[in-house]
Amino acid sequence: MRYQETTPPVFTLTAGPVDAYPEVLRALGTTVLYDYDPAFQAFYENVTLKAQKALKSDNPPMILQGEPVLALEGAAASLIAKDDVVLNLASGVYGKGFGYWAARYAKTVEEIEVPYDTAIDPESVRAFLKDHPEVKVVCVCHHDTPSGTINDIDAIGAIVAEAGALLIVDAVSSWAGMPTGPSACQAAVYVTGPNKCLGCPPALSLVAVSDAAWAKIEANPDAPFASMLSFTDWKNAWKKTEPFPFTPSVAEINGLNAGLDRYLNEGAEAVWKRHAVTAKACREGCKAMGVDLWAATEEIASPTTTAVRMPDGIDAGPVLAEARARYGVTLSAGRNETLGKLIRIGHMGPTAQPAYALVAVAALGGALKALGVKVDVAAGLAAAQDCWDAAIDE
Repeated sequence: MRYQETTPPVFTLTAGPVDAYPEVLRALGTTVLYDYDPAFQAFYENVTLKAQKALKSDNPPMILQGEPVLALEGAAASLIAKDDVVLNLASGVYGKGFGYWAARYAKTVEEIEVPYDTAIDPESVRAFLKDHPEVKVVCVCHHDTPSGTINDIDAIGAIVAEAGALLIVDAVSSWAGMPTGPSACQAAVYVTGPNKCLGCPPALSLVAVSDAAWAKIEANPDAPFASMLSFTDWKNAWKKTEPFPFTPSVAEINGLNAGLDRYLNEGAEAVWKRHAVTAKACREGCKAMGVDLWAATEEIASPTTTAVRMPDGIDAGPVLAEARARYGVTLSAGRNETLGKLIRIGHMGPTAQPAYALVAVAALGGALKALGVKVDVAAGLAAAQDCWDAAIDE
């Protein structure tokens, strides 16, 4: 039996979109209220304050009505002024990509770029800022998903703050899956979304903005307004007494509320732990099976995505197709520079459970074996199981 491309997979173990939690799916099907009904306005304010608690942010976050690419582009447009010198930190495809948005608005964009299987050295940022005190804004991607690697944004944030610059953080695929938040990394603008580790569909952005960033945005004559990219339009929309700039995505707000409730009720540390255990089990299984991780060191390997390097002469495309057709398991390809070179296994939200690590190892190993690659799937599964058992016995 083989699974057809036209039928849904049995397991979606991708780096996003991810499957939604059952309670989120149920919430999406609840009553869609009129956005100016007092009940919805009070509900929206409550959801925003709940998101502030989950993010541990100083200010109530904005909920933008579009998946996080909207917020990332809006961050560049709002915070970066035309006379600003910007430092972009590129350790992967998404970090590199933010530099293109920054270049639309900045006077100059400088860049520290490293190989896409490594991470930014915070000391290189310190040295650059010391030599370039004119830098006003620094941009960094926390978890560069196409590489499955993470940057030390807390260390980078402290250095940026010491230099008097403002930090934009892309935490789209890290927040709610590992210890991170806007205060810990001293972010001026911290962009994430509920569509990854929070287990919601891709429809909204969460943006925490510091007081210093708001002051700069409000002084920026080129910051957008009356626009989908505008931050200022949504600054006070969380208050039940304030109007919405345009119709919010009511059903998705219902889903976000359920996702936040689940996260807060389970407890952040417990959520982070199961993401970490799942990723470790997956990494141990892959290594024991006989394939290499993409990350140069496991210290920078993400707990929300495991990236596996393809063996010599093997393109990722046929492996992905074989895993889906043979086992009904959908995994993720790379992007741009990493396309074809690696396969990504997502551990986000509902799939951050160690049982899914065994499914991923079996599907990836079986697909490689079917394509003639020598791997020991049994050894991989045993190693993943041992890792899971060790976590249970802790």
